[in-house]
Amino acid sequence: MKCPYCGHEEDRVLDSRPLEASSIIRRRRECQGCHKRFTTYERLEDVPLMVMKSDNRLEAFSREKLREGIARACEKRPISADQIERLIAEIEYELQSYVMQAPSRVIGEKVLKKLKSLDHVAYIRFASVYKQFQDVDAFLKELEKLKEQPPQGGRKRVRDGASEKVSSRD
Repeated sequence: MKCPYCGHEEDRVLDSRPLEASSIIRRRRECQGCHKRFTTYERLEDVPLMVMKSDNRLEAFSREKLREGIARACEKRPISADQIERLIAEIEYELQSYVMQAPSRVIGEKVLKKLKSLDHVAYIRFASVYKQFQDVDAFLKELEKLKEQPPQGGRKRVRDGASEKVSSRD
């Protein structure tokens, strides 16, 4: 730290105190050259997560954009706003392991995995946009894969004639 009085580069920290719920640290320092005291404030720099798009563009991560995409997939499904918020929070937490940027592919795959265990219809809705199904065959192929595994959220669909019942797993 450079002394604001004499420009000397060495100082001694006399006191450190967190301010504003610990996001800022106030340090009282003494210059080793002129022995004058001065105060510095350190703030944690919040570096936003950048998303690397498929065309190599970088875009700031948007929690709101993620929420909109998931909410659209979950529209008119028995999924509460709290469940959507929890899902978003889990994805954000998992993205903390990425330093500064995460590929959009990784974010999409995380959303798909979580929706698949939550609700198959929401999963298919999201997958149809994310995987950019070009025709009905691609859509049907994904549905066939999905039919072979029940949702992992503790409930499975049981076909009973023309209607469906939801029952708990035994």
